[in-house]
Amino acid sequence: MIADFARRVVENIQKTFVGKEETIRLLLVAVLCEGHVLIEDVPGTGKTTLARALATSLGCTFRRIQFTPDLLPSDITGISWFNQKTQEFEYRPGPIMTQILLADEINRATPRTQSALLEAMQERQVTADGITRRLERPFLVLATQNPVELEGTFPLPEAQIDRFFLRVSLGYPDPSEENTILTRFGSHDPVTDLRPVTQPEEIFEMIALRQKIHVEASVQDYMVKIARATREEADILLGASPRATLALYQASQAIAGIQGRDYVIPDDVKSVIAPVLAHRLVISPQAQLRGRNAQDLIHELVSRLPVPVES
Repeated sequence: MIADFARRVVENIQKTFVGKEETIRLLLVAVLCEGHVLIEDVPGTGKTTLARALATSLGCTFRRIQFTPDLLPSDITGISWFNQKTQEFEYRPGPIMTQILLADEINRATPRTQSALLEAMQERQVTADGITRRLERPFLVLATQNPVELEGTFPLPEAQIDRFFLRVSLGYPDPSEENTILTRFGSHDPVTDLRPVTQPEEIFEMIALRQKIHVEASVQDYMVKIARATREEADILLGASPRATLALYQASQAIAGIQGRDYVIPDDVKSVIAPVLAHRLVISPQAQLRGRNAQDLIHELVSRLPVPVES
């Protein structure tokens, strides 16, 4: 059932968003695990189009926030204002009161504003003027940041980056894909013609099915060994946290379901290791000077670990 759900959503998104099927599947992994995604890429690669297409395909509400240095926490969470007619304070919801939120260039906002968003991501609730309001499920934040331009930015601390379930990159399209983009978007925006192929109620059913996907003890132990190996590697100053291990477990379940299986195999774990773990690791300065990066180190660690096989 999860495989059919994923196929419908992927095919619908690809009516407007060209290529990048693997990235779209990773976003569905985040949806099935109720996690958030950090998209690191240069401007103009289709991040907003992808977010809009995903929200429309899932039948979810969508809002976008352009993060700037003067953005205040109340601009995200909402404010209470005094209604002179009723002589009472009324709450005016902020853009975070949605189901899929695109936080564009999150690293351009001040740490105080970033923390307001990240608190909502973690707790699934917003507190304004002492009143706590639950966020509507499903709730997914797609946050973007430009990895090249650093002037006027406030980089996310490691503790906050760790709250993102996945980190992905879209990259540039190949020549055939870019020609298709020109054909599709030359005269109008096809996202406006997109229609939902599912509803939040079905998403909740898929989440429940994902939670039931079996993870054999040896495969679970394989995930733990991967996480521990990142903590013991000399070139890594900060290894994967227990939250990261749990994310690896859940993402492996989701990718197995998308592949049409009700059990996880080691290849499922390997396919999501980099998106789940790479952004959570802190590489030593010496390793960076040698040209090493998190993805390379993860692949080296995995290659040294024995893969569980069927007995």
